Amino acid sequence: MQKYIPILKWLPTYDKRNLSKDLIAGLTVGIILVPQGMAYAMIAGLPPVYGLYAALFPVLMYMVFGTSRQVSVGPVAMDSLLVAAGLGALSIIGIENYVAMAILLAFMVGVIQFLLGVLKMGFLVNFLSRPVISGFTSAAAFVIIFSQLKHLLGAPIESSKMFHQLVINALNKFGESNLYDFAIGLSGIIIILVFKKINKKIPAILIVVILGILAVYGLNLEQYGVHVVGEIPTGLPIFSLPTIALENVLSLWPIALTLALVGYLETISIGKALEEKSGEETIVANQELVALGLGNIVGSFFQSYSSTASFSRSAINGEAGAKTNLSALFSVVMVIGTLLFLTPVFYYLPKAALASIIMVSVIGLIDVAYAKQLWHKRKDEFVVLLITFFVTLFIGIPQGILIGVLSSLLLMVYRTSNPHFAVLGNIKDTDYYKNITRFADEVINREDLLIVRFDAQLYFGNVGFFKNQLFKEIDKKGIKLKGVILNAEAINYIDSTGAQALTKVIREIHDRNMQFYIAGAIGPTRDIIFNSGIINELHKEFLFVKIKEAVACFDDPSSVSSLKGRVAYQNQFKV
Repeated sequence: MQKYIPILKWLPTYDKRNLSKDLIAGLTVGIILVPQGMAYAMIAGLPPVYGLYAALFPVLMYMVFGTSRQVSVGPVAMDSLLVAAGLGALSIIGIENYVAMAILLAFMVGVIQFLLGVLKMGFLVNFLSRPVISGFTSAAAFVIIFSQLKHLLGAPIESSKMFHQLVINALNKFGESNLYDFAIGLSGIIIILVFKKINKKIPAILIVVILGILAVYGLNLEQYGVHVVGEIPTGLPIFSLPTIALENVLSLWPIALTLALVGYLETISIGKALEEKSGEETIVANQELVALGLGNIVGSFFQSYSSTASFSRSAINGEAGAKTNLSALFSVVMVIGTLLFLTPVFYYLPKAALASIIMVSVIGLIDVAYAKQLWHKRKDEFVVLLITFFVTLFIGIPQGILIGVLSSLLLMVYRTSNPHFAVLGNIKDTDYYKNITRFADEVINREDLLIVRFDAQLYFGNVGFFKNQLFKEIDKKGIKLKGVILNAEAINYIDSTGAQALTKVIREIHDRNMQFYIAGAIGPTRDIIFNSGIINELHKEFLFVKIKEAVACFDDPSSVSSLKGRVAYQNQFKV
């Protein structure tokens, strides 16, 4: 049971000396979680109270089923934006229907994550490469920041999932801004940034919330048009099953799958980063999917929208000294206390203050340093990052992720279809054979013998490239060439097309009165050479473990070293 319910593993052996640390960390995160939850619900297009609902059962479920000791789960900016983008693309009339769809979406995300975890398919997240994630998150940060201008300016700016439309809408309505809203929002941004610079442990977000409430209540700013959160329902969410309709499921599944994978990627990334700092490795990837899935499923029964791990709150949790998942319990207690007793206070919380919290929180998602690194070192991956960035920014968030993933896959296909192909030569006075381009002054490049290395699997996508490069080098040598050695150390697989092409290549080389040798083939590749029929054209006596033995056979087929090489190869094959 400990394998499937990790809390059973650490709770019975809980060290009571860690209680104070977990308590402080949990309350610290809870103080941040309350205003952040309400702010992120606004990003999702939901009433603020749903951000508090998302900070209850998903957090508790992760505490029971999660494997990271310091990850903090709940509503986050990225998922909230994805929810808004996904639901915004549908024709939903009325806030009640919008809330119902958001809860159904959370349920679907949970089911997908749970099934992926049970089926051990966490590897799917690997298709979201870092350039794609960086481009997507950076663009999403801009969209989030500009989506909050309507609250920061207090102007009726129409929402949009596209950045340029947000900018146009903001410019059109800029003249209708409320100076009081703008002053509150700008002050909130300055306060958070100043306190972060002085000391990151100061609860700047809480200070902004308190000052905002006091300003609105004490100065009666509501009469000057300041937009406030308003009435928040008191009490805990009631149990209610999501309304499931087939047409809604069919329309939501693409964004649900996106949310499931992005949420899992965020959790794993945060958890691994915290593990590196703490030196304690506890994360089990597929169990994390199960924990997130159960959190979203059970959360949807209690009116929660999609949740996952938070970068900022997890960092705060770790810095505050959290030792176990028990800290999450104290965060939940803070949220429950707020829902039961403090909701009347939050009536006066200005939306501009929440907008300032959101804007500062998501600035860290803009990863300029990584983009610069790719520009200097990997321009092909920089292009993938740019494609993802601009598509996310100007077309849409789901489209940005999809096209980014496709771009990175196309780049991978291009690389494998045009792999590294090297001509080797013998380094003087050694048994080593190296690239004649890299070691031009140190290698002996013979005219009668061509030695090549192909640094990839040989499959249908690159057999044409392999054949063209090989015969290009053969033609360079001219009539003096008598033998070709293929160093197959880097070839870990040959598909049926590759096997057929290699057989034809060997036959054509033989027709030119040259001999062909293969050296260094690893076990799985040797199996394919024998099972696919390549050996019938090549013949077993021209397979060798090392290049030097193939060279010895070429120079003198009856030499001792040549015979030893053949025996060694045959013994390896038998093993």
